[in-house]
Amino acid sequence: MPGQKLWTRVAVLALLVLTVMAAVGGKAEKQGKKERKSDCGDWQWSVCVANEGDCGLGTREGTRTGTDCKQTIKTQRCKIPCNWKKKFGGECKYEFQDWGECDLASGKKNRTGVLKRALMDATCTATVTATKPCGKISKPKHRMLIASLLNPTNPCK
Repeated sequence: MPGQKLWTRVAVLALLVLTVMAAVGGKAEKQGKKERKSDCGDWQWSVCVANEGDCGLGTREGTRTGTDCKQTIKTQRCKIPCNWKKKFGGECKYEFQDWGECDLASGKKNRTGVLKRALMDATCTATVTATKPCGKISKPKHRMLIASLLNPTNPCK
């Protein structure tokens, strides 16, 4: 029995030594890889171009320079919004405030957006303003408003 315990301890110790050696060897190999630098530049991306029409799914092309680069051109899928946001570009992400009050003279309302992040090295405006129609003005209120303007003393006549 005592010989068997000794044999088990030697085997466990040998496994432990092998494990430590493998870990140290792996770290040295990884450090060697880190030291090797590539002359590849950063990817520069074009704007997203819709596959059909002026919004929806599309593609953008990326390029980079460098003599050791395996890949210098690649294409990536992207999406251009099909709503009021598309005028700001699919690469510019904004955080918008609530819609403002309706301007009765123009029939429109506004909201402001502050740049949250720019994707793919896009050039984005720091603050943007979106405009949209106010929507329908209910006829009874509209008629009462006109009546009150025409006859200020009695808007119901």
